[in-house]
Amino acid sequence: MLTIRKSKERGHADHGWLDSHHTFSFANYYDEKHMGYRSLRVINEDRVAQGRGFGAHAHRDMEILSYVLSGKLAHKDSMGHTELLGPNEIQKMSAGSGVVHSEFNGSDTEPVHFLQIWIEPKTRGTAPAYEQLKFEAEEKQNRFKVLASSVPTPGAATLNQDAKVSVAELEAGKELSYELGADRHAWLHVIHGEVSVNGEKLSTGDAVAVDSEEVLKIAAQGTPKSEILLFDLQ
Repeated sequence: MLTIRKSKERGHADHGWLDSHHTFSFANYYDEKHMGYRSLRVINEDRVAQGRGFGAHAHRDMEILSYVLSGKLAHKDSMGHTELLGPNEIQKMSAGSGVVHSEFNGSDTEPVHFLQIWIEPKTRGTAPAYEQLKFEAEEKQNRFKVLASSVPTPGAATLNQDAKVSVAELEAGKELSYELGADRHAWLHVIHGEVSVNGEKLSTGDAVAVDSEEVLKIAAQGTPKSEILLFDLQ
């Protein structure tokens, strides 16, 4: 069964320096029908103006992933990390028992466009942890690149949850198959472009929840390249 979540149905907040679209309820956007999906709690698509950002704030008991689409994201946290994140990198922060961090646009001349993702952890109160991994663009071309997983995977961050997050960028006309299995669930988010998922057409910002489907057939259509995020969930 496929349940489509259209881009235009997402929550939206425009603060001038921050333009944000919320796939699930977040901050001042609340929809009891969209509180998350399985362990996936947040997908925020954020555009932050140059020189602006989120000041120091606390998190706990959440697996937080950041994936930059364009520009640079500056990160600083109470674990001692001061980092700069760009495209084709994945950042994971396990908030665990508690961490304070800030996120700012790392450029004074251009905006940063990124996805922030929250996944509820399998166990709570663990020691905070941080990972930042870079990969080559070719690793996601017409194939799945694992960004984060509960199963230790070379080049991927480790998640404190039975979940796997993968990215793929497909050229027009290319198709991928993903073996999900009868007991698993998936959420597929279209970062940009046009794809069909088991025959259902999706465009930039659209998403689909997948239940009781053992195989996903994902085909790129109509645009030079389409990029997707796939969440394989318990």
